[in-house]
Amino acid sequence: MTRIAAVEVVTPPHRYPQAQITDEFARTCLPRNASQTLLRRLHESSKVDTRHLVLPLDEYARLHDFTEANDVFLDAAVDLGSAALTGALEQAGLSPVEVDFIMSSTVTGIAVPSLDARIAARVGLRPDVKRIPLMGLGCMAGAAGIARLHDVLAGTPGAVGALVCVELCSLTVQRDDPSIANLVASGLFGDGAGAVVACGSQHSSRTSNPRVVDSHSHLYPDTERAMGWDVGTSGLKVVLGAEIPDLVDTYLREDVREFLAGHHLKIENINRWISHPGGPKIIGAIESALGIDDDALSLTWRSLRTVGNMSSVSVLHVLQTTMRERPGNVGDYGLLLAMGPGFSSELVLLQW
Repeated sequence: MTRIAAVEVVTPPHRYPQAQITDEFARTCLPRNASQTLLRRLHESSKVDTRHLVLPLDEYARLHDFTEANDVFLDAAVDLGSAALTGALEQAGLSPVEVDFIMSSTVTGIAVPSLDARIAARVGLRPDVKRIPLMGLGCMAGAAGIARLHDVLAGTPGAVGALVCVELCSLTVQRDDPSIANLVASGLFGDGAGAVVACGSQHSSRTSNPRVVDSHSHLYPDTERAMGWDVGTSGLKVVLGAEIPDLVDTYLREDVREFLAGHHLKIENINRWISHPGGPKIIGAIESALGIDDDALSLTWRSLRTVGNMSSVSVLHVLQTTMRERPGNVGDYGLLLAMGPGFSSELVLLQW
């Protein structure tokens, strides 16, 4: 089966406490003379202590339009994505020329050629490397990307695949937009990049890292407006529906139960929960739906607190920490999960 050879997450060097980000957002993004009460309450309730931003905080006011923001995205995304992939390959003991295919995912900027092509040239992948750009998966893309790596490697078991996710969420925050969605997003999302290197079952690589057993996807009906972007002249305007915790409560337990039952497992058989840190209400809904406690998702809570929600990168951040701090025993099971635009969920069953 597919073996996860390495996971590497990198963040930009500009790290700020939440209160400082809140002050700057209030100055540059709220309409003149607008009340800051709701903004500060939402930022304080996000459970985020610090975040990394791709630009120094005082430079965001100089971005006049989507073109300037996307130009920053293109330069920084290639730098961060290349650093993440290089780090993952070094961990795995593999060279760039051994990568047979590369996937890339982002929803915070537009790149044509896609990020995978730009990163391939920077890192030194082979000219015949197969490229699979993913677009529109949002927060779910880290989990879905690992699942799609597994799908491809099942058909090419001697191959090496790579996934690179880059999200520079700070470049999408809208000015003069006092909507609840924009206020929530401005206090929740951070910037970062993550890479996963995986090997097929017939590859000679040996590692104690987990293998991918199986994956499961569920696209929920009539939920297109629960999460996503409205794309306009000002760029990418976030859509965050208040119904998301209710969707978790409605669907997630049965999704997990049925998926695990197909492998003769139950929720109580899972030794490690590797969940995307969508936000406090989302994490709480996951815990409630699955009947697990804060300790089961302690690394998810920590990720939210220390780096915020980095969209597709976040679940990779939790996976990296899990592999480093909770290696566990051979045969242990883990469930990696994330939800995103669609609205949909992606589950990945892992075994150590």
